Amino acid sequence: MTNPDELFDVVVVGGGLAGLAAALGLARARRSVLVVDAGHPRNAPSAHAHGYLTRDGAPPLELLRVGRAEVSGYGGEVVEGTVTSIKRLADGGFRVALADGTDREARRVLVTTGLVDELPDLPGLRDRWGRDVVHCPYCFGWELRDTPLGVLGTGPQAAEQALMWRQWSSQVTLLLHTAPGPAGDQLEQLAARGIAVVEGEVAAVEVAGDRLAGVRLRSGRVVELGALVVGPRFQARHAVLDDLGVTVAEHPRGIGRQVEADATGRTAAAGVWVAGNVADVTAGVMVAAASGVTAAAAINADLIAEDTARAVAAARA
Repeated sequence: MTNPDELFDVVVVGGGLAGLAAALGLARARRSVLVVDAGHPRNAPSAHAHGYLTRDGAPPLELLRVGRAEVSGYGGEVVEGTVTSIKRLADGGFRVALADGTDREARRVLVTTGLVDELPDLPGLRDRWGRDVVHCPYCFGWELRDTPLGVLGTGPQAAEQALMWRQWSSQVTLLLHTAPGPAGDQLEQLAARGIAVVEGEVAAVEVAGDRLAGVRLRSGRVVELGALVVGPRFQARHAVLDDLGVTVAEHPRGIGRQVEADATGRTAAAGVWVAGNVADVTAGVMVAAASGVTAAAAINADLIAEDTARAVAAARA
């Protein structure tokens, strides 16, 4: 049972793969670590997580269950809850406030709160998200191989997205929707790869028997499909960091906003690290976990330097 008055070496805000991987590394480094997690992972709608070596195809919630058990096995603590604010204390540490009215104090904080997918506003689309409405070919491409795929055009990268998905299926249709029409080399590339281009805005997703059947255009035409590929904007969940002086910037590809940090996850705010999708909106499950491991090592090194400085000062006194 967590003692509310305990000073933790690190409080990890968010218990997805990045947060749990970091907590595991910190606990094995004999650091007192607390993970606070609301229990709503981004990939919960998906039946399986893919690309995670040795655990390919595991249900996302099962990965988290095993991860929590491993962290607990080394003395780390995991509690269910929502962090509402992080305040810097006079001594440089942090007070982490939870929605249940309790506080925790920490020498360092690691925020791994992930991101929000901003999906196109089409009737029926969100209900299919993570099943047969998808965005990542490396997460879903193998499962959707040889399926008739529609790529919903919402920006200038639509043609590039269609060409990418052509690797997994020869039946790819680019639905222009609100995207600019391809021209020149792009039009030639699409034609050479056998990718059909359909003009007109999409009005809704068509579903039959709990399976995506296609999309209906505003003209009334229905384009039959087995799955729909979308290009959401990704918004990092950075609200708890906003009072600490971190920087939030647009991803270089213009697909969303994320917290700026160095290669270890260290932000512009002293004592504050980030990992996972809050720092890189394109990170898949394995990359997110790896970033947590990297952040944990950097945080431990930072704490060692502080511990050593304190020991030297005490010895001199």
